[in-house]
Amino acid sequence: MTDEHNPFEALEARLQARKAEYDTMHVPDLAASQAVQSGIRQASHKRKTKLRWLTSSISAAALILLFTGCIRVSPAFASFVEQLPGMEGVVSLIRQDKGLMMAIDQSLLQKVGITDEHDGASVTVEGIITDESRMVIFYKMKGMKDTEKFDYDIDLLDGNGKQLPVAFSYASPKQPLEGQDYEDIIDVSFNESLPPNQLTVVFKNRLEKTNNTWKVTFPVDHNLTKNMKKIVPVNQTITLDGQRFTVEQATLYPTRLVLDIKHDANNTKKIFGINDLQLVDEQGRAWRTDGASIGGYGTSVFFESMYFSIPKKLTLQGSGLTALDKDKLMITIDPSSKLIEGGPRDITLLDYKIQGNDTIMHFSVANTENGASGLSFTNIKDSTGKGFEVKEAGWSPSYEHRAAEAWITIANGAAAKGKLNMEIFSYPVQTRSPFSLEIPVNK
Repeated sequence: MTDEHNPFEALEARLQARKAEYDTMHVPDLAASQAVQSGIRQASHKRKTKLRWLTSSISAAALILLFTGCIRVSPAFASFVEQLPGMEGVVSLIRQDKGLMMAIDQSLLQKVGITDEHDGASVTVEGIITDESRMVIFYKMKGMKDTEKFDYDIDLLDGNGKQLPVAFSYASPKQPLEGQDYEDIIDVSFNESLPPNQLTVVFKNRLEKTNNTWKVTFPVDHNLTKNMKKIVPVNQTITLDGQRFTVEQATLYPTRLVLDIKHDANNTKKIFGINDLQLVDEQGRAWRTDGASIGGYGTSVFFESMYFSIPKKLTLQGSGLTALDKDKLMITIDPSSKLIEGGPRDITLLDYKIQGNDTIMHFSVANTENGASGLSFTNIKDSTGKGFEVKEAGWSPSYEHRAAEAWITIANGAAAKGKLNMEIFSYPVQTRSPFSLEIPVNK
């Protein structure tokens, strides 16, 4: 073996060692670990909701287990890892995304390497990959005490110190092995706004009375992906479970593909999602979806990018809908009787209680097997018309023939008068209606 190959063997050995750590990690019972919390914030000067998705460390571990099973290293990938030293675990995590891996091969990584350190603890932003639609931020923490108990918020600020009106996701931290750092990614979607020229990532410890924060500010280079957006017109209509949809266009970016689907205004159901969507090329490879943005009469579905490997043939496939009749979207809850008026029959109120200034409600939802989303609410008002915001929400899917459960915390809900009127924002019950649609591809 020549010296030229030694760095690749060394990298593979480090990745295999990281895989071995996750192979031996204890994973708690699914029922105890599948709660997902989300915080909701209104973007400045807009009525658009800003969502933060918090996934469990168990999910992150499961992904690493799935995608480090067979590790082979290309020169470009090895170079990428060497630019982010000590972050092999996170690099293993993103290997699931074919589009990101091809972006890496095209040298689209922007190295940052900026650290904020105080009180013996530090946060470092190691690098980013970004275009007009998405940004992936690689970061690591060092010296944090009781990382698993370090419940933190993340803020993203523009060059003027204002909150970015974007959606982003990050994992709840876990305790790393002794002597190692905690490492992860922040996945950002620029649905309507463009990436800023300067970005500040703020980490805030929610549990400490000192309210410790770490701030890392760095420039964003847009030249690497300038003018790289490609639009492919589709304009084909399909009917699922009596509901009409028009697949309008596919937009290709280096980090992902965005498929725009318009819902017919005359549909009788509110559409929460089109299930099990995937794009399949002429080789039978499936390009998976990793989320969607739903608003008004349309859905933008995000897929792995095929920007640097345009297929000769592409087929959109799905299994059906997650939807609800529009006349069942509104429910009324009577705090005194704990009964629900209106809405679907599958929802039962298990508990309604006041905790401090907030109200906490716990629900059971039947017939949600294989449900891909949870139950959540919006437009909450009391009998006087006063509005209230969701402070926190959680969801535990059904398992072993038990019903799924959901809970929400309403900020200052203790001040509500009379009954609460709420609109269902997402709903997990699915309808099967498999379909297949050819997508034109430009070579």
